[in-house]
Amino acid sequence: MSWYEEFGEQVRLNVPMAPLTWFGLGGPAKFYATPRDVGQLQAIVARLRENEIPIYVLGSGANLLVSDAGVDGAVIGLNTPEFKKFSIGVDGDKTKVMAAAGKDVQKLMLECTHAGLSGLECLAGIPGSVGGEIKMNAGGAFGDIGSAVQSVTVMDTNGQIYVREKDDLVFEYRKSNIASKFILSATFGLSEDDPQRIMTKVKEIWMYKKNSQPLADKSAGCIFKNPRGLSAGALIDQAGLKGQTLGGAEVSMKHANFITAKKGSQAADVLGLIDLVRQRVKEKFDVQLETEVVIW
Repeated sequence: MSWYEEFGEQVRLNVPMAPLTWFGLGGPAKFYATPRDVGQLQAIVARLRENEIPIYVLGSGANLLVSDAGVDGAVIGLNTPEFKKFSIGVDGDKTKVMAAAGKDVQKLMLECTHAGLSGLECLAGIPGSVGGEIKMNAGGAFGDIGSAVQSVTVMDTNGQIYVREKDDLVFEYRKSNIASKFILSATFGLSEDDPQRIMTKVKEIWMYKKNSQPLADKSAGCIFKNPRGLSAGALIDQAGLKGQTLGGAEVSMKHANFITAKKGSQAADVLGLIDLVRQRVKEKFDVQLETEVVIW
């Protein structure tokens, strides 16, 4: 019996990754695992370690570009019900929200808003799952997710589980000090407020995003991190690259730090356009752009 057969339908072979990403691009994963719970996740990871198979963790696929060749390893999707759990409790003067790693952040934010809990509205319009957004400290001009995090439960590739408390966590621009392969869940410290007031702020932020970003197109959000003190979008725009195309990929006319994928495009088109943009900005401004999107 092969190692994966003991897990039945929870581990499948040669699963297309394109439908699991917001870009809708990329080839298949050699193995695709969807563990039912943490215990099965530990068991699958143990088998992968024994067989020296590389591990990739998939959330909602919002900030991800998979190559056309696919993934020569095992992609683990934390998207079964156990990894989408959510609860609200009270801790002193703060209301504490627990969310598992696969919980959709937009749904989490709206559920907290309806419950009169403020602190996550800055994430309006930023797609992703709790685990992925914490790992990269997702956010924007209105704030970031790290500011609301109280603790994070993580697991390493040996199956060891740890709780990282707030004073042990560091969140900076688009990064955190969480090196563990898996984020299992997190708690957030939120403040009570009037649901209508919170919803008004959510709508204002969402409308700002809708008016300034190509939310209706296939993309992975901002492609590049902002260099210190500068705007990647402004640099790309000033380099005359808005509307630049390569195959089916295009630098958005609405926001230059977005690359959109048209019907029939391939991951290679996006990767080529990323290289082209990086090269032009380097030539014109002597600034080396660093990708924010994760590339497999």
